[in-house]
Amino acid sequence: MTLSAKITTTVTATQTGTNAFGGPGFTPSLNGTINTTDGTAAGQADLMFMEERVVGDGANDDLDLAGALSDALGVTLTYITIVSITIVNAPISGAANTTDLTIGAGTNPFFGFLGSATDTVGPLKPGASFQIASSDAAGLGTVTAATADILRIANSAGAAATYQICIVGRSA
Repeated sequence: MTLSAKITTTVTATQTGTNAFGGPGFTPSLNGTINTTDGTAAGQADLMFMEERVVGDGANDDLDLAGALSDALGVTLTYITIVSITIVNAPISGAANTTDLTIGAGTNPFFGFLGSATDTVGPLKPGASFQIASSDAAGLGTVTAATADILRIANSAGAAATYQICIVGRSA
């Protein structure tokens, strides 16, 4: 199995009216792209987990990054370094969630990009998305089995939430 990934963040907009650039319209574009090839060094990744998941009303979805997740081909994934995390608080079907998600904290949390084990990102409102990526040698942080390997997605109370997640990383 080999993996190549293109992780992209794009914002495009159109504003009309008089502006500093003199024209009737302003159409800025902000793009950030990370391309990875197959492997375990800087600029590379060899593991990817992508799935639509459901987290119950007021519950947690604890993703074990060290040997509990499987990729689309059924291969068990044991991450050592995380390169990117993308989460969308919405199901593929387009139906609306009604609750917020929070990323991080929990027991034995992976917190590389957060700073500390108790830090979180959120609330991620219904329909919102979160993405962070770094393909340098350190990536977003190191996964340590049994002590820093759980990525928690916590759902607020009110209803179950369906979300999409993609985690790209390295096995060494």
